[in-house]
Amino acid sequence: MDKIQMITALYAALCGLLAVFMAIRVSVTRGKQQVDIGDGGKQAMLLAIRVHGNAMEYIPISLILLYFLEVQGSAHWFLHVCGITLLVSRLAHMQGLMQGPGLTPGRLVGAGLAWALIVVMSLDNLIHII
Repeated sequence: MDKIQMITALYAALCGLLAVFMAIRVSVTRGKQQVDIGDGGKQAMLLAIRVHGNAMEYIPISLILLYFLEVQGSAHWFLHVCGITLLVSRLAHMQGLMQGPGLTPGRLVGAGLAWALIVVMSLDNLIHII
């Protein structure tokens, strides 16, 4: 594989490991809460499911946008900033949501960074193709 696709591969691999960690947390929580499917009406279960689900909602589009920026020749430093921002946003969101269902600084930072990242990468991709 060309070096040009290695930056996205790095962040895809790290996000993949993070996703598995979150999935394992769901399974462990299922065992502790004795819930086979769904959330069983238990807040701990619902929070674990949402942490994983939210990551699965934001990671794919972010990696797709990152990949196209890389293929179009964006600066390596910019790609790394985007990749690090993606990871930080997901970790902050996870930490914030694990504190409880209310609005926490982690959730605010995580969601805000994810939204800003998607907007920035989307606009940058549009600039590259116009």
